[in-house]
Amino acid sequence: MSVPRNTGERPLLALQSIDKWYGEVHALRHVTLQVNSSEIVGLIGDNGAGKSTLIKVISGVVPRDGGQIWWKGRDVSLGSVREAQALGIETVHQDRAVVGTMSVARNIFLGREPTRGIGPFRVLDRERMAIEAERLLSDLRLHISSVDQEARFCSGGEMQGVAISRAMHFKASLVILDEPTTALAVTGVQTVLSFIRRLKEDHIACIFVTHNLHDVYAVADRFLVMARGVVVSNIRRDEVTVEELVQMQLAGKAVA
Repeated sequence: MSVPRNTGERPLLALQSIDKWYGEVHALRHVTLQVNSSEIVGLIGDNGAGKSTLIKVISGVVPRDGGQIWWKGRDVSLGSVREAQALGIETVHQDRAVVGTMSVARNIFLGREPTRGIGPFRVLDRERMAIEAERLLSDLRLHISSVDQEARFCSGGEMQGVAISRAMHFKASLVILDEPTTALAVTGVQTVLSFIRRLKEDHIACIFVTHNLHDVYAVADRFLVMARGVVVSNIRRDEVTVEELVQMQLAGKAVA
């Protein structure tokens, strides 16, 4: 297995021998990985490879059953979504990136909306949300007619942009994107890939989880290939072709 070149810097996120069980199913088996600052890591593998379980552990959705996790060199538990978010880990899940019936601005602050008022007499600060939402969308070069429109009227690529804006607003150091280009048209895919490049420019690391190797190959610095709960390959983009990644997936599935 190839390993990342040592740049001399401490990893942003490091996992060592992570295990996760669901009853008698060993969903993650001694998974070890690291993500460096500003690095885009493609997490790939067939259905049942363990990708979703792994990102749920990292984002605090489910607890690990064994192993250790370090964040910026500090041992952490990642026992909840709130804990992960407090550290600077934001996850954009495939099936709930935005709430369609809420405004674009409200979606950016989803669950963490600013309020104004005194004591218990507080209301949503909609003006502040609108101003900040407009700034974020402008930074991403995302042209939405109004931040007050419901998110369901956005295109697929625009919805992903709204969710990524949320991560940028809350000062994420690591953004996990779960199948962000699935079911998007070509223009939507290119929009999302541009957003991911912008994350890197802003020194934000990204784990890009996908089945589409051509999409992730366009932006990733490194690939983690999983099969049956095991990381079977860890390799840089300049050391591999898309065709070779396909073969790694197939070989890993056969032997994992």
